[in-house]
This record gives sequence, structure tokens and C-alpha cells, in this order.
Amino acid sequence: MSQSFRALIGHEIGPVIDAIAALRITVFRDFPYLYEGDHAYEARYLGVYRDNPRAVVALAEDGGQVVGAATGLPLADADPEFRAPFAAEAVPPIFYCAESVLLPACRGQGAGHRFFDLREEHARALGFRRAVFCGVVRPADHPARPAGYRPLDGFWRKRGYAPIDGAVTEFPWRDIGDAAETMKPMQFWGRDL
Repeated sequence: MSQSFRALIGHEIGPVIDAIAALRITVFRDFPYLYEGDHAYEARYLGVYRDNPRAVVALAEDGGQVVGAATGLPLADADPEFRAPFAAEAVPPIFYCAESVLLPACRGQGAGHRFFDLREEHARALGFRRAVFCGVVRPADHPARPAGYRPLDGFWRKRGYAPIDGAVTEFPWRDIGDAAETMKPMQFWGRDL
């Protein structure tokens, strides 16, 4: 596979929203997210990035097909659940590297690094000096955890990110097979840019 990458800013995201929405549903279906996706919700969610001139999507394509995407925007523009762990502190402006999704066949070829590079470059260009993201926390004995599952902690640490003590939020979604949404704990990681 031969992946190409580009950063899309604000309205440039519009033409690929449907492709990214479908990709998010596919990738987030796997452990640890186990997300029972909804295309209409995903398109609305991604519309926030399209409508924000400070938002970025790092896009990975192969042969003109979208195979990966990573989103980012100022934390001040993110959902309240993601701002909450930082609301009580006097913190400098933070850039939120929201989500990254990549088809399994395209992994291990450097896309994760390119996703962070493009979002961090965008954040620095906007004047941000700190970046954060969060990941779902599932118990080690979760029944859907595949044998041999490796969390991305090692990769994130190599990028200079570390868990932020006490910076945990909750966000709801419907797990595969569940009738209703439930709250999931999300641990924040951060680094200076």
C-alpha cells in the first residue's frame, strides 16, 4: 500500500465527511471502543470540524480512497465532556488531538506518526504550545478484549505524551449489541509542543 497524507482545514473537510464517517464506524467497532456506529451522528459530529476554521483533519489516502483520518481542534471548541477535566485549572490554551482511525491493513507504515505530525504542526501554527487527547479505559479482563491485544500506550509515550493525573472524563456511546448508550471513562494524555 502507498499512503499519501494531507491536512484539511475547516471547510476543506466537507467533501470527505461521508468517507470519514464510514471509516470511523468501521474502525471504532473494534476493541477497545466497541462502538455501535450511526452514520447520521458521525456526519453531524464531523460537521463541527468542517464548520470550524481552526479545526484540522489529517487524512490518509491510498489510491484515492480514504483509509485513515485524525481530527483535531482547540480544546475550547470541543464538546463539554472533553473540556471538563481542565475547566477548574488555570491552563494555557490547549489543542485537542481528538480521534485517529486507520484501516487495519494500513497500520504499521507510519500513519500514526504522520497523523500526530500534521495535527501538532497545525496546533503550533495557531499558537498552541500544549496538546492533549484521550482514550477509552477498558478493564484488562473485559470479555471482548482480543487475545494478544496491545494498547497504544507505548506509541503515545514515544510521541512524548504521558497520562495526565486526574484528567479523566466520561463520554457516552452504545457498545455493540447494547440497547442504550453508557458512559465510558476516557483518560487524557498530554505533552508540550
